[in-house]
Amino acid sequence: MKNNKHKILALKYRPKNFEELIGQDIIVQTIINSIKLDKLPNAYLLTGIRGTGKTTLARLIAKALNCNKDFLKEENCNCSHCEEITNSKHLDVLEIDAASNTGIDHVRSLIESSQYNPTSAKYKIIILDEVHMLSKQAFNGLLKTLEEPPLHLKFIFATTEVKKIPVTIVSRCQRFDLHRVSIEILFDNLKKISKIENGKISDEALKLIAKAAEGSVRDSLSLLDRTLVDQHIMEKEIDEPFVRKMLGIANRSKILELIHYIFQGDQKKSITQLREMINEGIEPANLLNDFLEITYFILQKKNLGNFDSNLSISDSEIDMINLISKDVDTSTLIIFWQFVLKGLDELSIVSNPILSLEMMVIRLIHLKDMPSYEGILDLINKSSLKNDNDNVITEKYTKLDINEKNEINKISKDQIKNSLQTKPELELTNPKKLTEDKNQEHISSFEDLIKLSSIKKEVELKYDLEKNVNLIKFSEGKIDIGFNENLGKNFVRNLSEKLLTWTGKRWVITLTKATGQKTFLERQSIMAEQLLVKEKKGEVYKKFKNIFPDGELIGISKKEKIMKDFSDLITQAKKMQEKMKETQESLKKIEVEGVSGGNSVKIIMNGDGELKKIFLDDILMNESKEIVEDLIVAAHNDAKSKLKKKTSEEILKITGGVDLPPNFKFPFQ
Repeated sequence: MKNNKHKILALKYRPKNFEELIGQDIIVQTIINSIKLDKLPNAYLLTGIRGTGKTTLARLIAKALNCNKDFLKEENCNCSHCEEITNSKHLDVLEIDAASNTGIDHVRSLIESSQYNPTSAKYKIIILDEVHMLSKQAFNGLLKTLEEPPLHLKFIFATTEVKKIPVTIVSRCQRFDLHRVSIEILFDNLKKISKIENGKISDEALKLIAKAAEGSVRDSLSLLDRTLVDQHIMEKEIDEPFVRKMLGIANRSKILELIHYIFQGDQKKSITQLREMINEGIEPANLLNDFLEITYFILQKKNLGNFDSNLSISDSEIDMINLISKDVDTSTLIIFWQFVLKGLDELSIVSNPILSLEMMVIRLIHLKDMPSYEGILDLINKSSLKNDNDNVITEKYTKLDINEKNEINKISKDQIKNSLQTKPELELTNPKKLTEDKNQEHISSFEDLIKLSSIKKEVELKYDLEKNVNLIKFSEGKIDIGFNENLGKNFVRNLSEKLLTWTGKRWVITLTKATGQKTFLERQSIMAEQLLVKEKKGEVYKKFKNIFPDGELIGISKKEKIMKDFSDLITQAKKMQEKMKETQESLKKIEVEGVSGGNSVKIIMNGDGELKKIFLDDILMNESKEIVEDLIVAAHNDAKSKLKKKTSEEILKITGGVDLPPNFKFPFQ
């Protein structure tokens, strides 16, 4: 079998010196200067996204500190230390994966071994990759050694999630944040490596790979490796369309055309264009992310004018962005952005993401014609001014409320705001026509207003009027209300609209800090209590108590002929009481039979619960006394139960089916 010596491009072209490390010039220069001046930190903390060179930079620092030669001047140092570090064989440079050695035991053994001097190099260097994976106890175990390590010991930490590292660790390190590498630098690097590898890849394809890498050098080289494999098999130049298909990325010019159709409101062309891109293999999530990116570019062009471009945008795409930005508002673009974000969430909900994409495009098309909030307000204001110019609240109310606004809470502000807006914003009905309507309501008192709210089934308004309104003054066309924080912020506006609709007139409703009357329900409750006390001292209540000693007066209903009804009730109660006595006398004469033991014991009981006869079967003669007594008791209970049932049936005939009171006593009880 042929020996496979192939190395992936990310390892094959790993930087051998600081100059080959791309995209991190400032960080590299700072580290070089510290090495030259021999001002080395106890620990380095290298952080950044994947593929930006954290582990590579850690190895370069280890080489620079332990090199037998002048590493900073060597292009490709081949001294023993550098070679061993490159091959991960150096005894004094330990490269440890923190994700696999997370516990305190691993850190403890590491610290114990670090106390010994290096075997051959100048420094013993510990490189901890993915250091954020260490446990809390492991981090605590590092603190003391990290703050005051031996002179021969250096730590180099690398992580992609620096926020997970305790602040006490970060503060003991010299931190370097490796940034995303720009598309231009990635493109130059890819082009150079592609040339070395004899690759035939177009510049547009390389730009697309650089963009898809999202600032990661390793990702860009992995994509280039994949592209070169396809190129060697196909034996022809790789172009941009091939890379787009390979990555599942749509042609941006087609996406721009789709967005242009959407803003034009052309549903047929938009759906056709979308389905064409879907047939080419576009991934729905990638398409929506491209939507977001282009929306950002259009918004940038709209607000900033000629923005600085980069390799990710071609001249033709810039022209299309300029064209679209002329015909769309900033507010539409912002809503467009929100709808696309919502569409991304829906992709994980809908089983068929293609349907979700098409529905989102249709929604975006209709979004373009949606009137703005300001436009609706302007239209309403113009219409209201045209129909009526006589209904402006007097200036004194405005001044009064403005002077008070700093002394009351947010709810009162909303209420006062509504009191100034007694002209309903959505009421476009001509008031003159309303006054001509013969069916308009007449409201002369606050009680009339509550009654009308109930008739009109305005439940929320009736609730506020009864429970939360402290009335100060009521007159036709004007209501003064004391401030109550329980009132809804839209109460005044709602009441104004309803009064205009019901009466055909505009009412002035003001809120003040003056203390008003008690609420309607509170006044009704007080009046009911006073009336209850008064009636308990009357003759009717005394007669009632004589007939029903256990009864209690809990409320008084003011209805027509109530006294007559009450007298009738007392008369009926007396008649029922007489019938009840007659029934009880007749019940004393009835007899019931109770049995037990399979009819071996029979008992006859009268209506008063007295035992008249007891029959015992001969088979009981051989039974014990206790068994016979138990059977007699059981028969007695059976007779008693039947008597109670019979009595209840007779009583219910008198009461008309009404259950007996809990304290009713049967004659035999």
